[in-house]
Amino acid sequence: MADHKVLAGAHVVLPTGIVENGRVIVDGERIVGSAPEGAETIDLTGHWLVPGFVDTHNHGGGGASFTSGTAEEVLQGVRTHRLHGTTTTAASLVTGDMDFLTARAGLLSELAEQGEIAGIHFEGPFISPCRKGAHDETLLRYPDPAEVRKLVDAARGRATMVTLATELPGGIDSVRLLAEHGVTAAIGHTDATYEQTVAAIDAGATVATHLYNAMPALGHRAPGPIAALLEDERVTVELINDGTHLHPAALELAFRHAGPGRVALITDAMDAAGFGDGRYMLGTLEVEVKDSVARLVEGGSIAGSTLTLDRAFKRSVTVDGLPVESVVRAISANPARLLGVYDRVGSLEPGKDADIVVLDADLTLRGVMRKGAWIVEPAIAAAV
Repeated sequence: MADHKVLAGAHVVLPTGIVENGRVIVDGERIVGSAPEGAETIDLTGHWLVPGFVDTHNHGGGGASFTSGTAEEVLQGVRTHRLHGTTTTAASLVTGDMDFLTARAGLLSELAEQGEIAGIHFEGPFISPCRKGAHDETLLRYPDPAEVRKLVDAARGRATMVTLATELPGGIDSVRLLAEHGVTAAIGHTDATYEQTVAAIDAGATVATHLYNAMPALGHRAPGPIAALLEDERVTVELINDGTHLHPAALELAFRHAGPGRVALITDAMDAAGFGDGRYMLGTLEVEVKDSVARLVEGGSIAGSTLTLDRAFKRSVTVDGLPVESVVRAISANPARLLGVYDRVGSLEPGKDADIVVLDADLTLRGVMRKGAWIVEPAIAAAV
């Protein structure tokens, strides 16, 4: 009984909808369906209970980089995002040379095996120099299937996603290779036409890497990749809702057209997330963070974000006017499905990990639980 906690009185967001004056029961590391008499009850009246956030695209935080940090520094970044409600994080790498990336994959795969991260996302080097964003152009290369396979193998079964400019030589074959190996092929940092994007989706690509960013704008005669990615039911579109990467109208267009079942809210965070302004390195490139916006020192391209998912959640509801249930799908359930972990996380259902975020009436984060243990304990006295 000592392990049971009853979180009671809250607006509980379930896959079936919002339960008023609901409760979530935790036993050890899991959510369960019932509690014994006398179990500890925590009164969360007036609060929201939502599933822990799941981030499929994140480069670091807390001053630590997933691309260049030691194992302990990577954990520091992961812990920083946990304080902001992200209980499941995939570690994203930026462009580097192949030997460096395979070495990083080895280090990160160990952390994935320990359950600290949910897998590895390779964003680069197989991207377009025309749409490189904050990637080192000298290290870009064509998506040769043999080289893509080399990175996937180096990740020892922990590769979750590879972002490709699928219009480049070898792009379509690499998409097929990734699909065969159960790794998500994502279209991003691309200069593809509408037709080329359709071909890549038909070959097995299922994600748009930060839709709108680092790809041709939507055009009425040459619609480009955005139209193809939004219209296809097989594609999940990533969105960075930090107020810098996207105009609210662009966010609304994506949510309305793709629907809440096909959106994944991501951070695309870099080291400065949860840390502060200053100079940082993103791979081989220097970044200046000013007023929480990260840009390359040379050229001024946006260089990831300093976003945390609690801010993305609050903004999506309070600024963009999206329903809470839709935001929960986009920030927890959909990314959990992409990572192949929806059987364990992504919703508040019995049998799943007790990964829970407590938000107050203003949707400000007040508590974070991961596997039944408080990371951020709500400042609320137990009722019993």
